[in-house]
Amino acid sequence: MARPKIARKSTAVDMTAMCDVAFLLLSFFILTTKFKPAEAITVETPSSVSSKVAPEKDVTLISITKDGKTYVSLDNEEVKGEVANQLNANNGANLSPSDIAAFKKANFFGTPISQLKSVLQIPTDKLKAESLPGIPTQDTAHNEMVAWMRAIVAAHSATGTKINILFKGDNLAKYPSFKNILTALKKNDQFKFQMVTNAEGVPEGTDLWKKFKSGQSISEE
Repeated sequence: MARPKIARKSTAVDMTAMCDVAFLLLSFFILTTKFKPAEAITVETPSSVSSKVAPEKDVTLISITKDGKTYVSLDNEEVKGEVANQLNANNGANLSPSDIAAFKKANFFGTPISQLKSVLQIPTDKLKAESLPGIPTQDTAHNEMVAWMRAIVAAHSATGTKINILFKGDNLAKYPSFKNILTALKKNDQFKFQMVTNAEGVPEGTDLWKKFKSGQSISEE
């Protein structure tokens, strides 16, 4: 007697639950993602193969744009307050208590000290770097970065914090602008700083690549 044939049925998978989960995850990531804000100071940094990570605390960032404008950014509000006091005492900034409060909240500074008080009246969210003239660093006689660095060094000393100087120069900036910043650092006995660059891979086959492959450390001068 022949065996009865069992009808074959195709396997059916209910994808409804999986689609629901996928859309829930998608919605979660869309709602919680924070987009990177536009940089306040536009600087196109050169590339390098350095793997050293920049410090994230007590940072003094000096930026130079392609037009040669110089700006200073500080991340420690206590240090900012001391810097404002130093500029008042030694450079006639004439900042009031309300000005100093605004100074602490400012993201960057890019004006002559004589104009600092008026610039601090502009709300932080409306202040654009392009509209500022930058800190004067034209030559030895007009290099206010010397005064800024003197105030910054004194502020870190007063607050007992370590000063970490980062230098962020545009790839198209002229060398004299960079040299004038170095002069300001040297006059304040600051001989150590780090350059901010765009990291890129080490070309294969080079001596530097061989050192990375062998696990040797690479020192910076």
